[in-house]
Amino acid sequence: MRRRSWWAAALAWTLWVLTLLGLAATAWLDHLLRQVGMPELTWLEASGIPDVVAAVSAATVGAVLASRRPAHPVGWLLLGLGLSLAVAGVVYAYVRYGLVARPGVLPAASYLAGLSNGMILIWISCVGFVLLLTPTGSPPSARWRWWARVAAAAPVVWVLASVVDPAPMRPEYPTIRNPLAVPALPGVLLGAATGAAALVVLAALIVGAGSLVGRFRRARGTERQQLRWLAWGAALAAVALLVGMAALVMEDSGSTMLNAALGVCAALLPLATGAAILRYRLYDLDRIISRTLAYGLLTLTLGLGYAGLVLGLGQLLGRDSSLVVAGATLAVAGVFQPARRRVQQAVDRRFNRRRYDAAQTIQAFSARLRDEIDLDTLTAELLAVVHQTMQPTQAALWLRPSHAASSAPTRSPPA
Repeated sequence: MRRRSWWAAALAWTLWVLTLLGLAATAWLDHLLRQVGMPELTWLEASGIPDVVAAVSAATVGAVLASRRPAHPVGWLLLGLGLSLAVAGVVYAYVRYGLVARPGVLPAASYLAGLSNGMILIWISCVGFVLLLTPTGSPPSARWRWWARVAAAAPVVWVLASVVDPAPMRPEYPTIRNPLAVPALPGVLLGAATGAAALVVLAALIVGAGSLVGRFRRARGTERQQLRWLAWGAALAAVALLVGMAALVMEDSGSTMLNAALGVCAALLPLATGAAILRYRLYDLDRIISRTLAYGLLTLTLGLGYAGLVLGLGQLLGRDSSLVVAGATLAVAGVFQPARRRVQQAVDRRFNRRRYDAAQTIQAFSARLRDEIDLDTLTAELLAVVHQTMQPTQAALWLRPSHAASSAPTRSPPA
């Protein structure tokens, strides 16, 4: 089981690295397009900023979830969302540079022309499934399984129809042909297939948001707190999608608004999931993230302090003096533990309030323990602290009798 978890964590963080590399490659290809005087063909425009935010946030949250809960599908779906966005950007810029800006410079650019159109529905489909499966990892009931199958088949149909499209870059570049095209398939059939698949995937977003709101209405207690951020994120994403579609219908330049709205939809979901993780212990990952924040801040603080000490002492004793490095190292080692406690308390107070309150309660009880001598009072206070910090279903205290009391003869009660 540990080996499986290790491989899952390695795979999750590898996909996260590939997502970042894909965004970097897209930025490099956009730079090449601007150099040849075609900035209108770039992918990372102002309307693409939400896509970048969505890719990074989804990949980061998905990597944490998948490495910690490899059997839960939400983490892998978020990773798929981020990676598909990055791949879509790379393929889009690659095809535009290799077929339009400088034809023949990049290999296999014509073979990827159809795929560049098919990638757009992959990450949108991942968003719909995240909405449908959060937070349990399964649909709300068995009656939703047929819809899950239809929603999973729709992006596959779209990608296959896009790959075999004879003119994938029309109407802007109708002369560019696709070497993977199937001439026997009529254009009307391909258009109907892609249109139906797009409608199903867009409907899956609305249906997933509705299922999440329904879960929220039926949930109670901690689960309701967990779903609050996700429900709000889904509602805002649905509003952004409706605004983008309305702009597309009412204005000629509404495609930019639609792209921005789709990016906002994809960015809101992982950010809302991250907020639920930090604030309401979703998937029990708040401790991991609070520790990551604490040690990250601690490393940054100690690194800056070490650099400041080395520079300050170097001005007094000389930069080549070994006393500078030794003094700075001893100073940083001396303040490590106090700084770690202070930073951890600050992070817990902000992101892990339950742990912070439990620590404060235990600290207050230890202060009263030094002054209290009554055994019954101590017993009652100890059980109260356990109930407040650990919240068990039941608690009992057994005190071991002293040696003198256990060796004393006991009288039998009268009959």
